[in-house]
Amino acid sequence: MANHCSPPTVTLLNDELLRAWPLPAPSGVGDKEDRGRVLVIAGSREMPGAVILAATAALRAGAGKLTIATGESVASLVALATPEARVIPLPETPGGGLAASAADRMEALGCEFDAVLVGPGMLDERAACEFVVALLGTIGSAKVVLDAAAMGVVRHHHSSGHDNESVQHGESSFGGKYRFATPALLTPHAGEMGHLTSVDKESVRVNPIAAAQSAALRWNGVVALKGAVTHIAAPDGRIWRHEGGNVGLAISGSGDTLSGLMVGFAARGASLEQAAAWGVAVHARAGEQLAARLGTLGYLAREIAAEVPALLDALAPRS
Repeated sequence: MANHCSPPTVTLLNDELLRAWPLPAPSGVGDKEDRGRVLVIAGSREMPGAVILAATAALRAGAGKLTIATGESVASLVALATPEARVIPLPETPGGGLAASAADRMEALGCEFDAVLVGPGMLDERAACEFVVALLGTIGSAKVVLDAAAMGVVRHHHSSGHDNESVQHGESSFGGKYRFATPALLTPHAGEMGHLTSVDKESVRVNPIAAAQSAALRWNGVVALKGAVTHIAAPDGRIWRHEGGNVGLAISGSGDTLSGLMVGFAARGASLEQAAAWGVAVHARAGEQLAARLGTLGYLAREIAAEVPALLDALAPRS
């Protein structure tokens, strides 16, 4: 455990580090199951594109088998747009969020996944958090990535009916602060971090390392605090810093793609901190490639994931 009374040691994320920290690679004789099974729970009737972006990115990251769960009002649309996936329709709240009973539907399916992403494009933060608390007790040992509204679980109080012993990944905060029993990966930008921790956004921007490290310790999670410079904090005190990308990445859907890359890497067998590091770095490099070809402003989030397979080959360890 790091000494948090002294300034933390910050590791720079660059090509040299990534090549020394290679992603798990499937065997040459494996099938799609060996490449990782990923579940993306996301989208809403107002933002169905978010789940499509995240799910596509998970496959571009190398995951082998994809299941999508989304609101029943958009499930057919999502299925048509993502022919590689099994798509499961889930009940919705009147506000457009996922109903807490949707977690029972997921449990009844009895599916096993290596990694699960929850949150992109979801509406109704309160409903999203109730769904996350109910879901965490049903997904076994799967690695969990939380984005957007689903991250609000760390600030809302719950009375979900799940006692602490029955929830493997999280503990309901009956009057206290939420802390994951098994670490999850959260992906806030400065504004979201301010919202989750009830501090001013500018304070997060002024001292992002302290904000990320404090949250990682408090929540027992891996925190990727996104921005022009991104900091990744692990609950054991380790910190990584990434500089790169360009302003073109600040566009609708870019974060959904990033979270999809992270869950895809996690499904392949990467630890949460490695999935975050590779996701941030490859996402930035994809933006650099698009800017070089199309211009810094005006490329689309839907174009980012297509750059990833070639980048992964380029960043593979050199023989």
